[in-house]
Formats: sequence, structure tokens, C-alpha cells
Amino acid sequence: MDWKVRVCASVEEVRAAVSPIWHYFGRTGPNENQIAPLTRVLPTERVHAVWDDDRVVGGAGAFPFTLTVPGGRVRAAGVTVVGVLPTHRRRGVLRSMMRAQLDACRERGESVAYLWATEDTIYGRFGYGVASYSIEVDIPRERSAYYTPAASAGHTRLVPLGEAEPLVAPVWERVAAVTPGMFARSSAWWQARALADPDWRRRGGGDLQCAVLEAGGRSTAYALYRINAGADRGVQVGSLDVVEAMGDAPEATRAIWRFLLDVDLTARTRASLLPVDHPLLLLVAEPRRLRANVRDGLWVRLVDVGAALSARSYAVPGSVVIEVVDEFCPWNHGRWRVGADGVARTSEPPELACDVTALGSVYLGGLTWAQLGKSLRVAELRPGALTRADALFRSATAPWCPEIF
Repeated sequence: MDWKVRVCASVEEVRAAVSPIWHYFGRTGPNENQIAPLTRVLPTERVHAVWDDDRVVGGAGAFPFTLTVPGGRVRAAGVTVVGVLPTHRRRGVLRSMMRAQLDACRERGESVAYLWATEDTIYGRFGYGVASYSIEVDIPRERSAYYTPAASAGHTRLVPLGEAEPLVAPVWERVAAVTPGMFARSSAWWQARALADPDWRRRGGGDLQCAVLEAGGRSTAYALYRINAGADRGVQVGSLDVVEAMGDAPEATRAIWRFLLDVDLTARTRASLLPVDHPLLLLVAEPRRLRANVRDGLWVRLVDVGAALSARSYAVPGSVVIEVVDEFCPWNHGRWRVGADGVARTSEPPELACDVTALGSVYLGGLTWAQLGKSLRVAELRPGALTRADALFRSATAPWCPEIF
């Protein structure tokens, strides 16, 4: 069946388009206090809705992001609020939305789309590849000592949310500018998303708190967190849940995490969405006590292979020829010479052959070509090509996005 898919023309249509995904969160749809902040950062024309007669049965949005990639930044679509009503599942609604959304990304010149997947079997058929892993930790307060004592790196103070943006936004930008996977936050994003604390976002937890580390006359680190208090017969069993925490230098990162781990009247500190190379893994004296758990993180889709690969840097001289298969976006289909001297189509013999999902996996530097080869997700057609490709695509920093968008 050919479904009618079009961009939304009003806030009310956006409300209808996001209601399908709200259904799976146990809600009938967003209320005014929920839809207003969303439409501050998600323009109506960036939300697609699928109609069955006069009713919306599916929706998908795409935030306009500037995404950090190894060596640069690129315009990207941050795919969000994708959902299809259970009455219309397995009938091609999602495929129709993904078709319209990726076509729109291409028309707007957004060469990359990326997302957080609610399920890990959904988006591979549309060309998305898992591009990073994230870690969650849950550490008892009494087992959180550092490997070596931490010297003071500044002064930490609590800041009201209404006064936080000028202090925390510069730290975010300094980190985001050099961390693949992060995106540039606008002031509207800070106010409508990162620093917003409506009741419905707390999910029974405490108020959102902001701590800022200052040194040398400027903010160098910050933490957003909630305290979920609890006691059992006079013994503290509550937790401090880290929403996001970062510093613009190793000393600042160490100091802001020491602050979080030392907050009194809590039994444990919990955090998720940490990158696989997070310093905390080696800062603590007992890494096992972190009880670290790894899961998939970002998923990346190269909408325009040539433009996307040209936007990032390559670590060494040389190149590799890759045969790319892309059934969903056939304009990417073909052979590409990729290297420090540029990216271009070629008729030369391929050295690697893969589906476009593999390019999404290696694009941010989160997975290696060798990993894909061992998993039979890429074919090495010339000996040594996997090693050469890994040297080209290497990134010194693991991909990280501290926020599910």
C-alpha cells in the first residue's frame, strides 16, 4: 500500500505525528507542556506524518544538528520521535517515513543521519549501522576512591538552572568541538531540553541540580544530576543519578566526578551514556565496582556517501577503494576511493566490499574495519586493505553523545 506521507504544517499536526511513539511510553500523546518545548527545537517542517484517511498513524522527526566527526563538523539530521501505531504495524508505514525522511535530508544537504535506536533490529534495513557503544555504571559510594588522590582543580558551586547556561554551554562546546558524535547546542536547546526540569521528566526522581567547577576565572566542568533519596531503617539507600557531566580537560573531568562521588546521604552514584574511553574507568581504584555495562549507542546512516566521507579527516596518507552496496539510497551505490587526498567515485578494482551500514559503523571512529571483517560485515578483496582502512579511519577519541535525543 502506498501511504500518504507529508511534512507537518502546524503544531497540532506535530502533536499527532509524535503521538504514536508516545503510545509505546504508555501515554496518549504529548500535552501542551510537552509539545511546546519540543517544537522550540524541532521545526514543524522537519516532522513527517503518515496519514490513513484523516488520521495520523505514524510520525518521524529530524533535528537540524551540526555533528562533530573526526577532524570536522557536518550538517546532520538527528532522527527522533519515530513511531507507528500498533494498528498499522508491518504494513510499510515505517518504510514510507524513512523514504521521505532520507530524501528530505538529501535535498537539504544533510549528508548524515543518526539516532538512538529503541530496538536494535529496526534501522539496519534502512542503512543505519551501529556507530558507538555506551557504558552505564553503578558504583557504591564507599568503593569510589580514586587510584591516586585527586588534587584540587578549582572550586565547585551549585548553580540555579535559570543561571546555568552561560556557565555550562561553553564547556559543552569545547568538549563537543573535539568529540565525534556530539552536536552543537543552541540556546533554545539548553532552555527547552538540557536545563528544563518539568515534573514529567523526573519520573519520580529528585529535582535537576547543576554543579559548576570554576578555575582561572572561568567554568571548566559541570554536572547535571538528580538525587533520589531513600533510607532503610536509618541506612541510606538512595542514589545520585548523573544526567551529564564533563570537563574540558582531564583535571576538570576528574574533579567534577570526585564531587559527584562524594555527595553525602547517598549510597551509590549511577550514570549512563558514558563513552567507552571515559576516564572514570581508570580513575577509580576498583574498576570492577563500577559494575559497568555496555550497550549500543549511536546509529549512523550516510545519506550522501561522498559528501559525508569528505567531511571527516583521515589519520594517515594513502587511500582505499570501497565497493558500497546501498539498496535503500541507490545514489550511493558504487566504488569510492577514500583517503586523505579526497573522496571520489572510481572505476578502479575494489579492495573492500560492504553494505552502507558498515560505513555508518566506522564513520565516527567507534568501530574498526577489522571488527567488521571478523564479523563478516565487510569483504577484504585485497590483502592488507582492512589494516590500511583502519589506519585511515582511526580516531583518537571514542564517539560520545551524552544525551538521547
